[in-house]
Amino acid sequence: MSRSTSQPPHFCGHFGPVTRKVTTGDVATQEKSDHRKRKSDHSEEMVKAAGLSNLKCQKAIPKRRPYRIPDSGGLALLVTPGGGKLWRWRYRFEGKMKQMAFGLYPDVSPVDARARHAQARQLLANGVDPMALRKQTKEQKKRAEQFEAAIEKPSGLTFENLTWKWFAWWKRDKKSDYVDDVESRLKRDIIPKVGKRAPEDVKRMEWVSVIQAIDERGARDLARRALHNVNQIYEFGMDNGFLDQNGVNPVAGIRPDKILSKVVEEHFASLPISKVPDLLRKMRDYNGSALTRIAMELLSLTFLRTNELIEGLWPEIDWKNKLWRIPKERMKGRPDLKKPHIVPLSKQSIAMLKRLRIITGDSGRLFPSATDAVGYMSNNTILKGLERMGYKGLMTGHGWRSIASTYLHEKGFDHEHIELQLAHSKEDKVSGAYNYAKYLEPRAAMMQAWADALDQLGER
Repeated sequence: MSRSTSQPPHFCGHFGPVTRKVTTGDVATQEKSDHRKRKSDHSEEMVKAAGLSNLKCQKAIPKRRPYRIPDSGGLALLVTPGGGKLWRWRYRFEGKMKQMAFGLYPDVSPVDARARHAQARQLLANGVDPMALRKQTKEQKKRAEQFEAAIEKPSGLTFENLTWKWFAWWKRDKKSDYVDDVESRLKRDIIPKVGKRAPEDVKRMEWVSVIQAIDERGARDLARRALHNVNQIYEFGMDNGFLDQNGVNPVAGIRPDKILSKVVEEHFASLPISKVPDLLRKMRDYNGSALTRIAMELLSLTFLRTNELIEGLWPEIDWKNKLWRIPKERMKGRPDLKKPHIVPLSKQSIAMLKRLRIITGDSGRLFPSATDAVGYMSNNTILKGLERMGYKGLMTGHGWRSIASTYLHEKGFDHEHIELQLAHSKEDKVSGAYNYAKYLEPRAAMMQAWADALDQLGER
């Protein structure tokens, strides 16, 4: 009979889940683990949001080429080879890439740079170009500052202070020799007399005395120019807020011919400007000598004295520079001249002279005598021509000088330029040999304007 032995069953694996009882300690351990994970994730987010730190900015070292250290939202720190650290933001507006500056590190900290960046991004989100707005704001501020500076009246302003303020503004577009003359005139004749006084304190009659003192030493033209400069200084002061804009310019309206010595002037019959168109038409249709007609027309264009015109020589004409240089010896009305009298020639004058040269170019004289082989046209030829046209006692060749002077003054041309062209300006002991080549450019423009005006008057 066999004998069996009973053994407990042997399990090699699990046939189902095994559960165990979770204790309070296990729960606490799991919560601590989850908290640590959340804290770690939050710290990473904070570091990412904070961007560049002061420490990282400080440690940024320059390299051979500029490079950028990004912060966030396009903001970056640009490090230059020279060691500069600049806050920059790249953005796009209306399809164009732009770069905006937010200052220099460490003057502008990372926190301040981000604040400026955030403001700029908000503008961009609202459809505004932040760089364009910044530029516009700066320009408005600059204009406001300039306006405030202009209306601020400096305390203790003297006439000398005001003079040099005007002079610095006035001289910018003037030629150096002209600037030197005006500066010398102010230092010699004006500043020593009234320079230390307030501009408002110098009264009208005091200015008359100052200007007349210049005239009394034989410098009438310098006196007139000095009066003109003083008027400019007061107008500048009032227009720019240095003087009361509602105040009174003490020299306004002072006429040189009323306070200065008289100029000996020719008094010849002349027409009012309203009668000139008819005279020009009659001159154009004149059926007498061609030389007489050209002489009358050239006289109207140049407003020379009759003898200065008819005694003219062809070598005096400077074709290249369009000038007529009349030697001082021929200026019989001006024995004091030490320089030639210069006449800028308009296009019409050049055309007239070219026509004349065809007729008399071989003679040496512009208007040779019809009876004397070496002489020139008679002084009465032009006068007789005017009489033939019906102007006896009403108009002379010299009358063009009066007509031109009146017209040019009324049109606002500079008095000094007109006087120089008329050869009225008197040389004095102070100025010495007066430079009659002065102001040729504005005088040439004036002579061309006069010739154009004659053309227009002749078409009426």
